[in-house]
Amino acid sequence: MLELRLLATPKAAPELRRMLREHSDDVRLCATELLTNIIDHVGEGTPVTVRVAGTAAADGRTRIEVSDPDPRALPVLLRAAESAESGRGLALLDALAERWGVVQGADGKTVWCEV
Repeated sequence: MLELRLLATPKAAPELRRMLREHSDDVRLCATELLTNIIDHVGEGTPVTVRVAGTAAADGRTRIEVSDPDPRALPVLLRAAESAESGRGLALLDALAERWGVVQGADGKTVWCEV
């Protein structure tokens, strides 16, 4: 399992993609979409933990988890208008991932997906 601690900043997204270069495009894209969601909805500079692990199951899925300290800002899957410049991150994640969800705790949350 790969575990990274970083700050959710725009500069962190390309760095995260670089750190995950040995993983598939889908894994890199999902991880950076989850990070971007934190920047947009929790706040730039939020400390996050990113975990990426292959599963022991025969299906060969990779699990991506991104944790942050705000248990209140939960992700919501919306349909963005055609003319909208943002709002497609979770729709993209939903399309790429086999499944995804949120684990909410008293002191934070983890948004995860499996690809």
